[in-house]
Order: sequence, then structure tokens, then C-alpha cells
Amino acid sequence: MIPACLSDDWTLCPEREDISAEFTRLLTAAQEGGATIAECLMIARHLESSDDRSWHREWKRLAQANRQRAEAAFAEGHLASAQRNWLRAMNYYGAAAMPLDQADERRWVAVLTMQECARRYLSARSPAGEVVTIPWLDGHALQGYFLPAPSGSARAPTVICIGEPGHRKEEFLYKLVPHARERGFSMLALDLFGDRRDDYIDVLLRRGDLESAIPCVMDHLEARGDVDFARVGIIADGWGSSFVARAVLQEPRLAAAVCDGGLWDLHERAFFASRFALSDVGIVPVPHAPLMASSADCPVLITLGEDGWLKADRARQLVQSSRHGASDVMLKVFTAAETGAAQAHADNPSLANEYIFDWLESRLGAAARRI
Repeated sequence: MIPACLSDDWTLCPEREDISAEFTRLLTAAQEGGATIAECLMIARHLESSDDRSWHREWKRLAQANRQRAEAAFAEGHLASAQRNWLRAMNYYGAAAMPLDQADERRWVAVLTMQECARRYLSARSPAGEVVTIPWLDGHALQGYFLPAPSGSARAPTVICIGEPGHRKEEFLYKLVPHARERGFSMLALDLFGDRRDDYIDVLLRRGDLESAIPCVMDHLEARGDVDFARVGIIADGWGSSFVARAVLQEPRLAAAVCDGGLWDLHERAFFASRFALSDVGIVPVPHAPLMASSADCPVLITLGEDGWLKADRARQLVQSSRHGASDVMLKVFTAAETGAAQAHADNPSLANEYIFDWLESRLGAAARRI
């Protein structure tokens, strides 16, 4: 039975867009092992309207239950069950932190516990994953999770997965790792926070050179003995900015990229030009030249949903008008009829990620050993 707090279209708390979006994310996470539908619906029945304290309390309680099951399974040698429960606990702790203010200590405690669950998950895998620290800015380093391909010792094609500013990397462990593993890829999951609290995002957003992080990541991968450095791709998860697209311009060592292709940079340029009736859009300030207006050799895949922020027709127009500058730019639009049509494919990320990793496999090549 659908809980009374849910609408017919499974929207939770229609008056709270953030809460409803997070609940949708949790439901879709069940497809990849980051939640269970039964547990999500159980929590929905216990929530007190859209009260943030109730939201935090209920998801934290559920996270603790999954964490305890993980520890018990691990102690008894049931590593598969331990990994599954740590992934769910990690995701539920992230949900518990979501509505709290950045200065709220409970938010930071939830984030730290989420990260501890991620580390426990990494240690239980075979081959085990590791936490890596990558120098970036003075006084601030990137932090990531490196998950070797199933082949273990062999050099493997590798995919970098990084979120937009404000996005934490733990979600990738259930959302993207299975797709990488099934294709014999290693994966490096990253965010821009390092070991900082959520309010550090304000510092990052004042910077105009976020793309400078990617060459540092490539330097790290080049030094590893388990990475086939001729076959390294990158996925920018989310559509908040074009910093990964700008990084592709500066990083010739990338073999493939899934990002917005600079569409937001192009969209902003066109908007300002039309707003002020400018005949020369080249004088409109944007952070850097957009990827599709350059001569970058790296193959690029752009995916979006037809119901997202940037309308599909507008995206097609931008790609078509800029295609002359790029050798290999592909646009895939997910329609409402097939799902995956919401912003960032929030309604069905599994479908989009299957397409994305199939495209990466065609560009990077499959590893010799699969599971």
C-alpha cells in the first residue's frame, strides 16, 4: 500500500521540492543496491510531514540498522551481504544529512559516518578498494575511492567519476561501480570536497579554475601501475557547470569524456547575446571557450533528458551549430517514453548509465577479463 504522504505520482511532500527530489533519488537507488523500496516506503510512513528533524531521525535510524547488519555479516564471513548493507547504510546516512543546515553538527557527523561505511565497503571487496589523496590546491587535496577492476593486478582501462561542486562521491559506489566492474574497468570516484565540511563549497564556487583538478587526477593515475593510461575516460555526474568540459580542453591524455560538452557555457553566451542584442557573441564573458567550439580530439558524449532544465531542441541546436569545431561529439536525448527524461536522469539513472558505460566501452575497449 502506498503511504498516505505520497501522491499518486510518488512525490513525497509536494511543498518541499528538495525533500521530494531526495526521496525520488532514494527510490531509484534501489535499482542499483543503494536502497530497498520496502525500507523507503516504511520511512515514508513514519515521517512527520516535511519536518527536517523527523526526516533526519528516521533515515539515521534506518542507516544504523543497515550498518549493524553489515558488521554482523562481516563478522560471520558473509562479505557480499556486508557490502550490500554498508552501501545502503552509506546512502541512508547521506539522506539523513541532506536537509540539515551546513553549520549543523549532526550533518557533519552523518557525513563522517557515511564515509566510514564507504571505507568498510571498500575493504570488503575483492580486490579491495582504497582511499586516495591527490594534491590539488595549496592547503587542499582531493580525496577519492579507487576501485580496481576484477582482474586485480593487470593494467585496466579506468573511468574517473566526479560530481559537480557540492556533490559527494559516495553515491558513485552503488550508482556507477557496478557498471564499471561489469565491463572490466577500474574506477576512481572523486568529489571536490577532500576532507572538508559542506560549507567549503562556498570557497570552491568562488574559484574560476575548478577544471585544474583534472590534470592533477590524471597525474595520479599515470603514476599507478594498475591503470592502462592510454584508456582513461571521465564522467561528469550532474549538470551544475561545465568545469569537466573545460578540463577536456586542457587535458589531452583523456581518451573519452561524458559531460555537458560546454552546453551551459554556450547557453549562457547565447542568453547574454540575445538579452543585450549583441551581434558578436564572442565578447560575452564565459569562463573559457566551450568544448564544442574547440578542436579537442577527445570523443565526447552528452546525455540529457527531454524534460530537464535545458530543452532537447535547444541542446540539439547548440550541438549542431558547434559541431564543426569538434571531431567526435555525440548527443543522446532520453525521452519520457523510455524514461531517464528528468534532469540528470533522476527518474531512471540506471538506463542512462547503461548507455553511458556502453559508449565508454566502445571508446576505451573492454578489458580482457569480465565477471
